[in-house]
Parts: sequence; structure tokens; C-alpha cells
Amino acid sequence: MARPTRAPRGPEAPRFDDDLQDLALAAADLESGALLEHARIAGAELAGARARGVALSHVHLEDVDLSGAQVGGLALSDVAVDRGNLANVAAHDLSLRRVAVSGARLTGAQWTGGTIADTVFRDCRIDLATFSGTSFERVAFEGCLLAQADFRDALLRSVRFDRCDLTEADVAGVRIDRCELRGCTLDGLAGAERLRGAAMPWPDIVGHAGLFAAALGIRVLDDDEV
Repeated sequence: MARPTRAPRGPEAPRFDDDLQDLALAAADLESGALLEHARIAGAELAGARARGVALSHVHLEDVDLSGAQVGGLALSDVAVDRGNLANVAAHDLSLRRVAVSGARLTGAQWTGGTIADTVFRDCRIDLATFSGTSFERVAFEGCLLAQADFRDALLRSVRFDRCDLTEADVAGVRIDRCELRGCTLDGLAGAERLRGAAMPWPDIVGHAGLFAAALGIRVLDDDEV
């Protein structure tokens, strides 16, 4: 009898119409409760915007500056984000579904207490970001810088980290199911014992033997003790 696979389920890609309309948007136009649909927004300067409950559906964002924005309750569905600056964006209780983020900067982003599903982060800078208490389902991080990222108490279900730098990231209290890490840097990872049940290639496991030994409380014998 074949053993059931425990591999992560891949994320669904965003679904777009062919008739996205170009939309010019300024920070003053981003009002609480706004709904933006079927639009292409390029080069918008939205730094420091403040609004709650904003929803984007079937939207393509290109080189948008949202740095320092406070957008609690942000909801994105069928959205692509190419490049752009999302550093220090505070988006508590956010909802992402079928989202692709490529080449964007999310340094210091605070995306806490929400749900991120069917989402890909590709070649993004996400260092010093906070995702504590967030639920991730069918999410892929590919070639991302996640140094000192905070995943405390997050739920990771069908999540894949591929060639990511997780140096000094914090995964304390994380719950995982069907997660994989491939070719990742884990130096100084806090809460490494919470990776129990994750899958990694054998060379990666060997390369991180010191980290896992420390997490298990195993003392390495000195040469004179052998």
C-alpha cells in the first residue's frame, strides 16, 4: 500500500481578467472601506497612507510605494505585486488569498493575526518583518531574505521555504503541518525545536546538525573528552 504524501500543497495562482483598467491612485484616495477591482496600478505613491478595511480584488500592483502605511484589515484576493516598497506596512488582521509578490521590499512589515493563503513570495526582502499569530496555508517563500523575521505563534500549513535566509528568525510557538525547508540558512534560528515534523533534504539536515543539537540540549564533546 502506498504511503500518503506529506508534501505541502502548492498555492493557487491569482486569477486575472484580460481587461484590467489602468488606475491612478494617491494616498488621499485610499479611504477606509475602499474596494479596488479589476485594475492595474503602477508607480503609485501611497507611503504613509492610513485606512482600514481596504479590499483589492483582481488587481496588479507595479512599483507601488506603500512604505509606512497603516492598513488594518487589508484584504487582497487575486492580486499580483511586482517590485515596490512595502517596508514597515502595518496590516493587522489582513487576509491574502491567491496573491503573488515578486521582488518587493517588506522590511519591518507587521502582518499579524491574519490569514495568508495561496500566496507566493518570490525574491523578496522580508527581513525584520513580524507575522506573529498569522495563519499561513499553501504558501511558498522562494529566494527570500527573512533574517530576524518573527513567526512566533504562527500556524504554518503546507508552507515551503526554498533558498531562504532565515538567520536569527524566531519560530517559537509555531505550529506546522506539511512544511518543507530546502537550501535555507538557519543560523541563530530561535525556537528550532518547533520544526518537529518539517521535511528537509538530508544534506541540509547534516549542515544544520549543530542547530538541532542545541535545540535538543545535546552537548558536543570536546576533543579531550572523546
